[in-house]
Amino acid sequence: MPKKVDHEARRQEISEALWRIARARGLEGASLRDVAAEAGISLGRLQHYFRTKDEMLVFALAHINQMAEDRIRERIEALPGDPTPREVLHACLWGMLPLDEESRTGTLVGAAFFHRAVHDEALRAGPKDGIPKLRGFFADQLRRAAERGELPPERATEDEAMLLISLADGLSTYLLLDVHGPEQAMHLMDLHLSRLFADDATR
Repeated sequence: MPKKVDHEARRQEISEALWRIARARGLEGASLRDVAAEAGISLGRLQHYFRTKDEMLVFALAHINQMAEDRIRERIEALPGDPTPREVLHACLWGMLPLDEESRTGTLVGAAFFHRAVHDEALRAGPKDGIPKLRGFFADQLRRAAERGELPPERATEDEAMLLISLADGLSTYLLLDVHGPEQAMHLMDLHLSRLFADDATR
């Protein structure tokens, strides 16, 4: 057991070195040797834990995604009473945006991963499996909202759920490019949620 814990701890240290490079200069030109140097270990030692850059990216992205899920869960659990579907969706969408240093780093690592996944079918397996699950979860929240009379029934669809995911992805891109800042991104997200839900329909 101690050896396994040490192995995972070292993989995490290497992953954090990758994050630091992502924050400082991006990952497109970064090699395994660059990451090894940042982590303070030899290239051979790094390759004991990750044979390829893709393996390292997959591990780093999985850990960052878990951290994002934990942030979202904490935000939802902090809501008073029984959170409404809209509050759950708002917390999820907030957690998907790069609004601070940690989430920005996660988005940068994700961008590097997706750039490589476009040309690698094996790497695309993760998003192709994960996104439909997220879409299904969002659609379930929309259906709950419709049942509660908070959303027109015709909007409680998987298409609307996918539009929410796509909006978060688009806003994330523009945040990374400084087209707009966090406040504007959240304003646009809230504007879309207001139009999606019954706010306008009940006025």
